[in-house]
Amino acid sequence: MSIPGSDDWLKTPQGKYILEWEQSRFDQMVADIFGFNAVQVGLPQCDCLRTNRMPLRFNYNLTGPTGVRGDFHHFPLASNSVDLVVLPHVLEFSDNPHQILREVERVLVPEGQVIISGFNPFSLWGIKRRLAGRGGAFPWRGQYFSVRRLKDLLTLLSFETQTGCFGRYLPAVTQEKWIRRWHFLELAGDRWWPIAGAVYLLQGVKRQHGLRLLTPTWHDRKARAKALAPAVQRLQKDGQ
Repeated sequence: MSIPGSDDWLKTPQGKYILEWEQSRFDQMVADIFGFNAVQVGLPQCDCLRTNRMPLRFNYNLTGPTGVRGDFHHFPLASNSVDLVVLPHVLEFSDNPHQILREVERVLVPEGQVIISGFNPFSLWGIKRRLAGRGGAFPWRGQYFSVRRLKDLLTLLSFETQTGCFGRYLPAVTQEKWIRRWHFLELAGDRWWPIAGAVYLLQGVKRQHGLRLLTPTWHDRKARAKALAPAVQRLQKDGQ
């Protein structure tokens, strides 16, 4: 998504610091998700699907170089047609994040997956965002979603949340030298206060309630034969 100020910020040491971690985690999480169609919505600066092996992978964006252009609130995709949707920082900078999630649920096949990245409001970066206010520059003017709130939203749409991770525990410093000097907090934060990372990734699976697993007919015949076996044995004994 072309968010004003995002391109310039992602080129700064602070932006690269966040983008590097998210790229590595997306690489890990999408590598073993299989299917036919995968869509990344927004943030083309991060190639979230580069390690995925689905035949069709494309970026969906409002503007700029992208595979498909369109409105984030109304995907030009058929219902139940996509196996994986990736939302890197889309919800927190949208004026209607609930509608985006409804569209994700619509286009995903049953058991399809969504992976969402976002800024954590319960972190040092979340404190910085509250101090900056909604009128601040990117990324401080976003509507940060907590993991708990995001899980609640996904549950309402019949998603089951799966794996997730937090990362980046440094204060919101802007210079490369301070990022290097505070680097020891990465290991400390991951060990002692893991849920206070500046950013997170959360994975959800679309569950289709009411589905019944169809088995081969010979399984049914075998089950009926087992159920009838005691009755046959009793009849044979009575006949004797």
